[in-house]
Amino acid sequence: MAYRTIRGSVRYTSKKPERLDQERGREFFTLTQQPDGTDILHAHCEIDDEPMVVRDVVAAMDHQTSAPRDCHVRLSVGHRFEGSGWFRFAPGYVECETFNHRDGRITQRIDTANPVSWMQCHPIVGDALLMKLYDLNKGPGKTFFDNIMLSSPDHRGATGPMLFQLGFGIQYVGEETVTVEAGTFEARHFQVVDTAGQLPEEHPPYNVWCTADDDYLLLKAGAEGYMQTHYELTTLEILAGE
Repeated sequence: MAYRTIRGSVRYTSKKPERLDQERGREFFTLTQQPDGTDILHAHCEIDDEPMVVRDVVAAMDHQTSAPRDCHVRLSVGHRFEGSGWFRFAPGYVECETFNHRDGRITQRIDTANPVSWMQCHPIVGDALLMKLYDLNKGPGKTFFDNIMLSSPDHRGATGPMLFQLGFGIQYVGEETVTVEAGTFEARHFQVVDTAGQLPEEHPPYNVWCTADDDYLLLKAGAEGYMQTHYELTTLEILAGE
């Protein structure tokens, strides 16, 4: 198997009536699929809403399941350094070394009865890769996952980075055809559900559409409720390596 590289960009917009379809951020990503079954995600994320968030993520994960192997997160908030952290996932535990301007140097280790299913470092393209957790053989339905880690419990990912453990459900709605700026695709529609009590601030219902293939590339996504945010794939390039 050769290296395979996927590059693309995502536009963040608002669906609030007073800001309808106004751009509020953007994301540029590269996903490299390696011959050893590891996928490496590089994501650069910018949220323009004050205080502005700039986040860079490098995350290694299993190609088949998206189970995390290691990752690094660095972010700036309000045009100043917020924090930087390295995370490693091992049988029975997860560990991290981070530094942020509020708390200084932090070392964490969390023992886990089961392997961590997903490490959410907040790039939007990752919200689609997350959906690999759902077993499509079950058909439309819902599965709850209680072994998820976040680099920040803030809905913009604007704190830390640190380890934060939680669980939530993934609802598989079904397949449909989706048209976005990057083109027309056969898609799988999922929802993130059952987040009540899991986060410091309740997350509204969240819909995610990804490609109906083994890549699980984000096509579009959106949060309802007080957020009213929308995300859409705007460019896509797939390169075959040697």
